[in-house]
Formats: sequence, C-alpha cells, structure tokens
Amino acid sequence: MPTYTDLSLTAQTAYAQVLDATIGAEHMRSVADLAGSFAAKTVKGHKYWYYQYTEPAGKLRQVFVGPDNDAVKRLIARKGQPAVTSSLAPLARSAIALGCAGILPRHFQVLKRLAEYGFFRGGGVLVGTHAFIAFGNMLGVRWSEALHTQDIDFAHPGKNIALALAPDLEVNTHEAIDSLGMGFLPVAGLAGKGGAAYLNPREPEFRLDFLTTLRRSGEVPYEHPVLHVMLQPLKFMEFSLEQVQQTVLLAEAGAVLVNVPHPARYALHKLIVAGERAGAFQAKANKDLQQAGMLLSVLRERRAWEVEEVWQDLLSRGSGWVKRVRRGLAALNRLDPQLDVLRWLRLPRSG
Repeated sequence: MPTYTDLSLTAQTAYAQVLDATIGAEHMRSVADLAGSFAAKTVKGHKYWYYQYTEPAGKLRQVFVGPDNDAVKRLIARKGQPAVTSSLAPLARSAIALGCAGILPRHFQVLKRLAEYGFFRGGGVLVGTHAFIAFGNMLGVRWSEALHTQDIDFAHPGKNIALALAPDLEVNTHEAIDSLGMGFLPVAGLAGKGGAAYLNPREPEFRLDFLTTLRRSGEVPYEHPVLHVMLQPLKFMEFSLEQVQQTVLLAEAGAVLVNVPHPARYALHKLIVAGERAGAFQAKANKDLQQAGMLLSVLRERRAWEVEEVWQDLLSRGSGWVKRVRRGLAALNRLDPQLDVLRWLRLPRSG
C-alpha cells in the first residue's frame, strides 16, 4: 500500500506559519475587518459609534461599537489598514508550492463560509477525507496517493460530549449554505422534512453531510439547537469526536481554521466503520481501510503512544466494539500485510 513521504523542513515550517497566522487572525478579527462603514450617533449629548455591514447572506446589520473614546478611535483607524486575514492567502500559496496539500477552491469556499458563520466555533468538526488531508500537513507528510472526494462531511458531538461554548452562540448553518449561491438543497428526510445532507441537483456528487453521535431516541435526524441544521446520528461516531484538534486547511485563496478529530481516533474509527460496511459499500470500506492504514503507518513511527492510549480506550468500550474493530483489522491486514498492524495492536482473545 502506498503510504507517505516526508515534507521538507521548509514546507513544515510554512505550514506552521499559516496555522499560527490563521489562529491569530481568528482572535484579532473585529468589525473593522468587515466590509462596511462606521457611523456616529449622538444620544442625549453623547457620541456613540456603530458599524453597518452586510452579512454574507445579504442582510444589512448594524452593531454597537462603543462610546467615542480612544479604544474605539483606534478601532476606526484600523479600517484603512489591510484586514488581518489579508496575509493568509500568500502564506497558504507558499505552503502549497513547497509541498503541503491544498483543497479544491469550491470546497474551500464552503468551509470558509461556514467558518465565517461560526460553525466551527459552535463545535462543528470536519470529518472524512478533508480531515485526512489536514492530517498529512499536521504530521509533516504528503500522502503518496491522492484520495479525492467531492463530498464534505461534518459532524457535531451533540449533547453526548461536553464542549466549552459561548452561552449565547447561535449559528445559522442553513443560511450559511444558502448564501453560497451554489445551488445546494437539503435532501428530503422522513415525512418530507429536510434531512441531514445538502446536494446540488446538477452535481449530485457534490454533497454536504452533517453527522452526530447516536442518541437514545434512535437514528432519526434532528435539528441541532445551536447550529440550526439537521444532524444524522451514527453508531460509534462519538469515538472520533473526543480530543478534537484545531488545524487549518489550505487553498490558493487562503486558509481556514477548522476542528478535526484526533488522528489516532480517526484511524481506529475508520477500522470500526470498515468492519460495518458490506456489499454495495465495499468501495467505501476500502477507502476507510486505506486511510486508516496510511495514518497508522505514520503514527506508529512518530506518535505510537497516542495510538496505544486510544486503543486501550476502544477496548474498554465492550465486546461489540472489539468485534467490529477485529473485522476491520483483519481486512486491513489483508490489504497491507507489511503494515502488520495485528502484531502491533494486540487484541484480546475472542471469547
């Protein structure tokens, strides 16, 4: 099985610079970085400043900035300066030119718009192949085989995993998707209600899926109260939504800060999922196994202890988990015997 090649030290440094700059930009952004203008109002003899801008969806908004003091004047003075995000595009292009992996422009457009609306600040997590692309840059490697995809998978832990979020955070994910103007429509679910996926009828392969952990109420999609989007519950999803990491995805147009699963949890979760797939889903199972094998081959060389810690967590979850990961490991061993993951991750005897 093809695995990976090391990124040069220069490329790894470039990626680290983009990550630092993107995190800094996320914290330093203010109303001065929005397309709009400041306006002053006098109320009972006192001067106050407001900022009027247009949201990505086209709605006109006005927010209170503050009284006419030095801090607000410094903020107003920033309006004529480049936005804090303006430096991200050249940094991202440089990192890609040096060998870091980038994503398709239209995929970047979707991720950037959701980030602008606060999807990732609201606990949203990027899963699937785009997370796998991010792992390569995070681990300082370039995957030897490009794994292309036209769908983008998102997840949220729901209420089963605690997250430290702002108490008044509200994210209109549906409005964010609609504002892209890409023709995405929610897939109809049960009883004619919108399902937990969006697709473009002209390009059915270009799809957005929203997933979450399985709840007591079953596998029926439900609307998340903060994200305002339907989520599809899946078995075992909670395993990959613990220890979430923060990273950036790169494109020629810039960089976007996202949440992704812990690489070791992602890899082992892929083994569990592969053990569940059969028949018509065999192609997806092979893709799951390929990603798991490539990740485990890197992690064994560089972060073996992380895999071993997560592995013990998986084994502690019961016989159902062990049964499924046993199937996934056996399939991975058939696909790539040289990886010899069965010898590394010893399973308890089947009982």
